Amino acid sequence: MDLDTKSLSEIWDEIEKIANERPELIKDLNASYIFEITGDDAGTYGLIFKDGSALVDTDKNNSADCTLTMNVKNFKKLLQGNLNSASAYMTGRLKVKGNIGLALKLENLLKKFDV
Repeated sequence: MDLDTKSLSEIWDEIEKIANERPELIKDLNASYIFEITGDDAGTYGLIFKDGSALVDTDKNNSADCTLTMNVKNFKKLLQGNLNSASAYMTGRLKVKGNIGLALKLENLLKKFDV
């Protein structure tokens, strides 16, 4: 299925599935992220990596090591490898709160998921 036709919920289900099917990619990552996605299919999603497993969470009360805010169009571009997070950050298309190093690490990881 084309990423452009998937809902945010479907994309997050796919990310969680792929991450847990490929634990070698996340075995050394213990971090939590919150994605605040704006736009037509807006939502807040948590992504937690711990002990070689991944969990997508929609509990808005969780805290995170890193919070990323972007619109749904740029989020899909990021997943497809068509948006450089550093460039997006500098131009205001991506806002990051918390550990920016974890944000960069996540970008590299998501590209390996091939959602």
